[in-house]
Amino acid sequence: MSQELSPEDGILPKDKPQIKKILAHLSKKPGVYQMLDKKGEPLYVGKAKNLSNRVKSYFIKQHISPKTELMVSYVEDIHTTVTETETEALILENNLIKKFKPRFNVLFRDDKSYPFVFLSSGDYPRLAYHRGAKKEKGEYFGPFPSSTAVRQSLSLMQKTFQIRQCEDSYFANRSRPCLQYQIKRCTAPCVGFISQEDYAKDVNNIRLFYQGKSEQVIKQLQKKMDKASLNLEFELAARYRDQIKNMRHVMQQQVISGNDSDLDVIGVAYASGVCCIMVVFIRQGMMLGNKTYFPKVPKFSDIGEIINSFISFYYLSGAEIPKQVAINSIEPQLQELADAISEHKGSKVSIKSVTRGQIKEWQNFADKNAAHSLRAKLNSKSNFTKRLLELQKVLQLEQIPKAIECFDISHTQGQQTVASCVVFDENGPKKADYRMFNISGITAGDDYAAIGQALKRRYKRLKEELKQLPDLVIVDGGKGQLAKAEEIFDELELNAVSLIGVSKGSDRKVGMEQIWVPGQHQPLLLKDDSIALHFIQHIRDEAHRFAITKHRHQRKKSATKSLLEEIPGVGNKRRQSLLRHFGGWQEVEKASIKDIAKAPGISLALAEKIYDYLHG
Repeated sequence: MSQELSPEDGILPKDKPQIKKILAHLSKKPGVYQMLDKKGEPLYVGKAKNLSNRVKSYFIKQHISPKTELMVSYVEDIHTTVTETETEALILENNLIKKFKPRFNVLFRDDKSYPFVFLSSGDYPRLAYHRGAKKEKGEYFGPFPSSTAVRQSLSLMQKTFQIRQCEDSYFANRSRPCLQYQIKRCTAPCVGFISQEDYAKDVNNIRLFYQGKSEQVIKQLQKKMDKASLNLEFELAARYRDQIKNMRHVMQQQVISGNDSDLDVIGVAYASGVCCIMVVFIRQGMMLGNKTYFPKVPKFSDIGEIINSFISFYYLSGAEIPKQVAINSIEPQLQELADAISEHKGSKVSIKSVTRGQIKEWQNFADKNAAHSLRAKLNSKSNFTKRLLELQKVLQLEQIPKAIECFDISHTQGQQTVASCVVFDENGPKKADYRMFNISGITAGDDYAAIGQALKRRYKRLKEELKQLPDLVIVDGGKGQLAKAEEIFDELELNAVSLIGVSKGSDRKVGMEQIWVPGQHQPLLLKDDSIALHFIQHIRDEAHRFAITKHRHQRKKSATKSLLEEIPGVGNKRRQSLLRHFGGWQEVEKASIKDIAKAPGISLALAEKIYDYLHG
């Protein structure tokens, strides 16, 4: 049971007595609350199991996040709506967020309609694309993530089994075969070129395919092909052969797992103020595709809040609800969401974090593709042009910084210090121009000396080789790193190159970055939705990623022996087995769990431990 809160707990800003009155009379029942600004417009909408405790918690300063503190500073009024159950509160919260789009909520684009494959009823069913209400009698397979995925599936099925796709009115009035028959995309049931019995067999094969029973269909076709060959019916055997080939092609495209899994897998990637969420659809063990979302994320939002908001929005906004939802991490509220969604659906829905097996592979797929989509979003040319213009504006540069370089330092307790240099131009990152500097001859842990050495080596060489200098240089750090960079720039006479430093602020939270500009004693603080801030974060994060990746590679290379010897459950014999099987530890590191399990003496459970250790 939640602890009761009272005004003695440090609640209530003294300059807002109207809030004190509201908090004193809040209900302890479930419900929805709206934080309103001075214009009466919602700043934030939330749901609560206990309205009194939840709303009061926003005003306990020692426990709130920077995001909450910022929001509360704008609050002038609070409206609450009491509900009978948490499920009612969840649905109402979702509807209010979609209606008002409050600035402090994580917002998602509403997209209720998902395409399906439709197989009609009747003697000669048609196979068709469908979106919208399921009014017509027949079977619906899906949902698919996009129209393209449906149409690709229909095209392949039409080539394989030649089922009609024409409208019933067109079918009923044919006196001769249409073009679809001529190009072998239909068996012309409209003019009796195929019996109802044979047509029904093709329809059943399609039904089995969309139910995830592809292997069963292929085995049946193989038997028919063999029988046709024995009976010297070579044309019929060739047709079955082509159907098998097409089925294999479809299975490769759709990634069939061979089981009856019915779930959605959610991958999340969050960087530089931008979030990407990818939902991968698995139905009857078949990956039907994926759909990507880029929600508007308020400042200081964490992954847990984003996940909770998305699951609530998504499954209460018309999306088909599967039996299971897989997510890489389980947040405290997800069980409550699972219960509410189960009640909304009328059957049990579980939200789980899976650590092994086929679902884990799908989870890795979702996470990797979410990260890939996020990078593509950040690196898109149109996005880059806007960011360059905004960066020029906020830094008051004379020209657009079309060439930008960023430096970051990485070390292990002062040892094995490296400096990374990443390069961006008007088209995005130029990875071929990235550089890594091994730092030597400095006091252990001296980041100022390290950044100075890297800058001097980089730009002294560019000047000597008469190569183009960047328009803007970013160093990861605050006043100290910037002062050292200015010293090197003065020494090398780099007067035409702009310079800034980026630090994470006093509490090192993402979104609170401070921009240090030469000649200014106070840092430049950009708004949380600033395109320029997101761009700087993106470049700084890329420099950090590059430094960490190279540094870890160096550490692993120097500690190869200990890495292999310290893997739990791997003794000398198994270690030698791994090395013989893969030819070296680098190949072991690159291998998947299934590949590692193929080595002699390595079980699947041990392969998972080895994989987790090497990638931990």
